Amino acid sequence: MEQTKVSVSPAREKAPAHPAMKQKSALRRVFLTLRPYLMIAPAMAVFILFLIYPIVYMVYLSFFDWNMIGEMKFIGVQNYADMFADSDFWQVLGNSVYYMVMVVILQMGLSLLLATYLNRNTRVNQILQTIAFTPYITSMVSVAFIWMWMMDSDYGLLNYILGFFGVEPIGWLSDPDVAMNALVLVSVWKGLGYNTIIIISAMQAVPGYLYEAAALDKTPRWKSFFKITLPMISPSVFFLALMNIISALKVFETVNIMTKGGPMNATNTLVYNIYQYGFQYFEIGYASTLGVALMVVIGIFTLIYFKVLSRKVYYNS
Repeated sequence: MEQTKVSVSPAREKAPAHPAMKQKSALRRVFLTLRPYLMIAPAMAVFILFLIYPIVYMVYLSFFDWNMIGEMKFIGVQNYADMFADSDFWQVLGNSVYYMVMVVILQMGLSLLLATYLNRNTRVNQILQTIAFTPYITSMVSVAFIWMWMMDSDYGLLNYILGFFGVEPIGWLSDPDVAMNALVLVSVWKGLGYNTIIIISAMQAVPGYLYEAAALDKTPRWKSFFKITLPMISPSVFFLALMNIISALKVFETVNIMTKGGPMNATNTLVYNIYQYGFQYFEIGYASTLGVALMVVIGIFTLIYFKVLSRKVYYNS
């Protein structure tokens, strides 16, 4: 039997697309291309407005002499030359670095010790964890005023306690050799609980079979800590130390409330120095220069930190 062929007209085989359909398809392709950028546009707008623009404007102002009222006078790199020639700047920079090093070392060391002690999930440890975390959620203003009373040279609680042991009163906030260490003590006390809780959470996520294997090999506890616990919690420790470095270099409230940068400029830090030049002396150009210096210092320490320790972090995949 012969099969009958059905002829199809060329017009039906390749019907041209309607112009409206072509336009709709093109618009759809454009929308699909732009959709990721539209989704992140609000976040990028906030990022540019509140982060990128202030940084660029700060760098711009560092080349001017301006008191916020009169005309801005372009002076080139004179502010930077004055900054590097200023002995007070180097003292303030040294104070900031010393404060940062002491706070980071003490906070991380004490947090590891306290977390190791409170790691067991008992009722008493839960209460102690809550007590340790309480200073972190307390206002820095309240903390500073409490410690100012405790460290008062004449009627402070600390000197009152030392008097029972026959120790002479200490000028916690009035002695240039002691004042910075007193601020370090306050900052460590306030941030210790937060670091401890984060480390405890990391410790509780360590697989138990690793400790069981170490116990079968009769591995000492201190060796298990350095060979198992510390490598497994290293991402959390790495993150906390980095945040503590940045936070310590930006310290302001403690200095502003407790010492005002004194005595004899012994507790003055970069951020408080920026505040002084910007809002007390009204030298906005020089304050912006100090802001650029602070940004560079934070960047340098962050890069050094990543370069030295990032390869020692163990990520369990």
